[in-house]
Amino acid sequence: MPNVIVTGGSRGLGLGIAKALRAAGHDVIAVARRPTDALSEAMKEQPANGSGSIDFVPFDLGCVGEIPELVKRVRKNYGPIFGLVNNAGIGTSGVLATMKDADIEQLIRINTLAPLVLTKYVVRSMMSGQAGGRIVNISSIVSATGFSGLSVYSSTKSSLVGFTRSLAREVGALGITVNAVAPGFVDTEMTGELGDQAREKIARRSALRRMPEVEDIANAVEFLLSDKARNITGTTLTVDAGNTA
Repeated sequence: MPNVIVTGGSRGLGLGIAKALRAAGHDVIAVARRPTDALSEAMKEQPANGSGSIDFVPFDLGCVGEIPELVKRVRKNYGPIFGLVNNAGIGTSGVLATMKDADIEQLIRINTLAPLVLTKYVVRSMMSGQAGGRIVNISSIVSATGFSGLSVYSSTKSSLVGFTRSLAREVGALGITVNAVAPGFVDTEMTGELGDQAREKIARRSALRRMPEVEDIANAVEFLLSDKARNITGTTLTVDAGNTA
């Protein structure tokens, strides 16, 4: 079955995406610094359709210089790479004027530089085959709306949208599609810090009066990797329960 790399695939949204792709018949390589109990349990589960799998490859995406070797290792151990989901990211918040330079640099390194470099080497791998490929970048609605205290985070997510559009034109002739998914505030550990009152406020201002769930984002990613989306590229799919409607 087609191999798909999902970064940050050990928990939260990344693990949800990995499960959805496995259910669709993909062999998922979950990349993260370390495994979690939730990932270990998911790896043991048998998919209902009898196909698809989840495997784990430990890697720290902060080590950008080692990314070429990571892709080489994945290609050697698992075979051709059909898809890449750039999901891994950190959500460090802070007002720009008082934010530490080291925190700014880390956000840009993990959220922007790492996915660009990883995509570079995965695209090279895809070029050597004849089956095309799928790349999905996980952005955020704050890339378009902004959010106080998330100026640096927002800039990293905005960069993925521009990256998506331009790369789609670069690799389209090779049969590779490149799209982004922009989740709203999803019920994950990253939004758990907001508190119940803030989460209720977000839900109230959404058209559907609720927050999207991990499964909603995962289903969008699965669609973009499917043949049903073969003529969709260079676009950003917003999944936010109508928060930005």
